[in-house]
Amino acid sequence: REVEILMFLSAIVMMKNRRSITVEQHIGNIFMFSKVANAILFFRLDIRMGLLYLTLCIVFLMTCKPPLYMGPEYIKYFSDKTIDVSVSPALGVLGGSAHRAPKPVPLWQEELERDKRVTWIVEFFANWSSECQSFAPIFADLSLKYNCSGLQFGKVDVGRYTDVSTRYKVSTSPLTKQLPTLILFQGGTEIMRRPQIDKKGRAVSWTFSEENVIREFNLNELYQKAKKQSKPREEGPEEPPAVPAAAPQEETKKDK
Repeated sequence: REVEILMFLSAIVMMKNRRSITVEQHIGNIFMFSKVANAILFFRLDIRMGLLYLTLCIVFLMTCKPPLYMGPEYIKYFSDKTIDVSVSPALGVLGGSAHRAPKPVPLWQEELERDKRVTWIVEFFANWSSECQSFAPIFADLSLKYNCSGLQFGKVDVGRYTDVSTRYKVSTSPLTKQLPTLILFQGGTEIMRRPQIDKKGRAVSWTFSEENVIREFNLNELYQKAKKQSKPREEGPEEPPAVPAAAPQEETKKDK
């Protein structure tokens, strides 16, 4: 019986790891289902040992939360009312400026619509979601590679700001498959999102890898287009060429 339980849980781990992106996700899935297998085996051996092991697992999950990504990134953090510019210490060095505290700027919808030429890629996430935590370093790396004046990256915590999740129809239930959600905005209008939502309101399975994001959102093409649009603004109006001063005419023999 114990062998059947272990084989069944091994099959679940293999199916779960098909959607895993990083090594940490693979290891996390293995440890999680190993705990489930241990709990079942302890309960079969002795109920008291099973309850003790289950209590220890719950205490461990509540006290030892996975660390959040704190690395460099070019990302603006949106809230329901304001946008906080996130500048990490490493980003301050990269940008050539000292670390400064986040400062509030105008309403985030106004920020998206401020310049019609700017394209935004916004991640809707929740801190309690393991998928969002695994995708955080990937999204940060993409922002470091593709961020420019015409292509910018943003994030909004829909687990905290529920009105934003309702407005953009991003489910935040514990069993949802919509976290994280990436939405491409141009001129404040949603162009596309991943994962997609079918007619029944369910999220279509999609793997949040760096290659998939670059391919589905055409980041290389968007980046080149944004760089071409930003060049005229950076160069500014051309100054008219200076007219050379006329050389003084020599006196002719008649004038002399």
